[in-house]
Amino acid sequence: MESNRRNFLRQSFASATGLAAVSLLPGELFGQGQNSTNPIEEIILQHEKRPAPKDSIRFSVIGINHNHIFGMVDSLIAGGGQLVAVYSKEPELLPDFTKRFPNVKLAKSEAEILEDNSIQLVASAAIPVDRAPIGIRVMKSGKDYMTDKPGILTLDQFKEVKKVQKETKRIYSIVYSERLSNPASVKAGELILSGAIGKVVQTLGIGPHRIRPNTRPDWFWDPEKAGGILCDIGSHQCDQFLFYTNSKQAEVSFSQVGNFNNPKYPKYSDFGDMSVRSPHATGYIRIDWFTPEGLATWGDGRTFILGTEGYIEMRKYIDIAGRKGGNHLFLVNQKETKYFDCSEVYMPYGEQLVSDVVNRTQTAMSQDHCFLATELALTAQKMAFKLNI
Repeated sequence: MESNRRNFLRQSFASATGLAAVSLLPGELFGQGQNSTNPIEEIILQHEKRPAPKDSIRFSVIGINHNHIFGMVDSLIAGGGQLVAVYSKEPELLPDFTKRFPNVKLAKSEAEILEDNSIQLVASAAIPVDRAPIGIRVMKSGKDYMTDKPGILTLDQFKEVKKVQKETKRIYSIVYSERLSNPASVKAGELILSGAIGKVVQTLGIGPHRIRPNTRPDWFWDPEKAGGILCDIGSHQCDQFLFYTNSKQAEVSFSQVGNFNNPKYPKYSDFGDMSVRSPHATGYIRIDWFTPEGLATWGDGRTFILGTEGYIEMRKYIDIAGRKGGNHLFLVNQKETKYFDCSEVYMPYGEQLVSDVVNRTQTAMSQDHCFLATELALTAQKMAFKLNI
């Protein structure tokens, strides 16, 4: 017993001596520098009372195969648009749409909408492979076009869409909703424009999604109809890279895809990553369909934006084990660290697009930007190395 007591005292003394030595080391070695006690400023952005939109348009819908159409229509209505009619070649999809928009007219055909000269814009969330052909017909009918992403599925479609857009001078707008429909993303753009983090040199986008196979239609699993993971989800991230880095030209450095967990669908890819670069910035993109059921939302989407004078992190949809809800933005620069609750940030895309239709401007998104983001995603999908799982 005495021997055990002596050993215990020796070990205790050694531990105490070690702790004392640690206490003499500089705090910087443990991330505890002289600024570590500075409080993080928390800013809850308030709802901005805005005047009614100045411009208005009449618009209709062709194709409602993806639920993104609800947000698209809502943004147009909020921006001054009047919903006139909807056409779906799958009548079983109409009840959910008419429940949300009970005053909409049910068109008997696509032609009924295209031949109505009072309609200025058509929105579509049809099966992805059909979106570009619908858009071509819409532009040829003298109307502008707003489509869910992926708005173009192949490089051949891309070539034809660009040709018709140039000939008709109509708007072909692809809704990259992870930026255009997310308040934190809008705020990040404002901060970057103000110079809050200096010159942006790199973006890192993470876009995980929940798959829930039993909820997915057959076309979802077919890359010839849905486009593939880089063409689809990757287009969001390509858009953000171009926007936040203010890049007017860019190329794909590498891309790869894999099917890790869906052997029932051998042509499908549930994972993809890619890198892009412009003359002054780089971007890394990782996307997947592995959001676990234990998460309280469909995906822990995050965007990291590195500047020469600081950085921004967006936790768009959830802050796990942290603040409630979504739309979280963190800013760190040479002067301060700030947290922004962006839930009430105004999202201008719908109003800007309505204004562009009326005034023939490009305030919502330039046509070159829209096409380049999609071209990057299409190129990455085509050249992707197939991981041997």
